[in-house]
Amino acid sequence: MEQISNATEALKAAFRRHASGVCVITLNDPEGKPVGFTATSVTSLGSDPALVTFNVARGASSWPALAAAEYVSIQMLNEASLPLAIRMSQDHTQRFLPKDWYREAKTDLPIFEKVNAALICKIRDRYEVEKNAVVVVDIIEGLFPEELSSLLYHQRGYVLPGDRIS
Repeated sequence: MEQISNATEALKAAFRRHASGVCVITLNDPEGKPVGFTATSVTSLGSDPALVTFNVARGASSWPALAAAEYVSIQMLNEASLPLAIRMSQDHTQRFLPKDWYREAKTDLPIFEKVNAALICKIRDRYEVEKNAVVVVDIIEGLFPEELSSLLYHQRGYVLPGDRIS
């Protein structure tokens, strides 16, 4: 068994071996312009009350808007969402140029069309930790289009689930 003593390198190596679901977080900046990013750190915190967490670097282009936002949407991606996952992780000025999204009626949040689910959330807390932040949100409601195979991130690339074994 290989041993890595450097904590940063050990963390990176371990999480490359851990497949994660891919999501897009969307919100509006204080002027109402759409902001979003790809995230693999989304986790259910509990179901009663319905809480979710996600992490973000405070140096990210989306952080200033996220630090001021009241609502966000967490959108779970699927096999048809691969171009969206890539686009939302690249140049922040190009993320909303294609018109493959609409505004949710109650919160005006940007919602993409090709997702497995979209959770409308109210931000409860933000915890700044070193250069990062943990965001805790309350789930308000969910939107559920047709379900396709989930998009995963593993070994620095996007993959689809393999054969189900249980």
